[in-house]
Amino acid sequence: MKRPVIEVISENASEQDIAPVIAVLDQHAALHMGEVEEKPDFAILARDPDTQAVVGGLYGMDSFGWAFVKYLAVVDEYRGQGLGSRLLAEAEAIARTRGYVGVWLDTFEFQAKPFYEKLGYTVFGELEGAPNVIPQYFLKKRF
Repeated sequence: MKRPVIEVISENASEQDIAPVIAVLDQHAALHMGEVEEKPDFAILARDPDTQAVVGGLYGMDSFGWAFVKYLAVVDEYRGQGLGSRLLAEAEAIARTRGYVGVWLDTFEFQAKPFYEKLGYTVFGELEGAPNVIPQYFLKKRF
């Protein structure tokens, strides 16, 4: 059998570079899972009532039966008013409507781990910190 040649793309891998890797993964997954229906990404935006500028929001996506919250952010001026909780509640409502098992997300140590835990999320994984490496936590909320 011939040995493949390894090509290293250490920076700026393009969609064209990544597409064949994803195709191999999709083909292998289809053998074990059948065809998986991907649902569209979703976003929930919070706007300033006067200017309509976005002051916070959430971006989520399908994650094989779970909703994955990729980003959740609120500008400093609007923090502490329950906006983050409202955004997350909307994401959970979308997840329930889509029939997902629950919601998962990740956060760094300096971000919002206690906030998510207060809302019923539990840690299921951690990447430990080191010098110049901030610990990262993976949390989930199963319905």
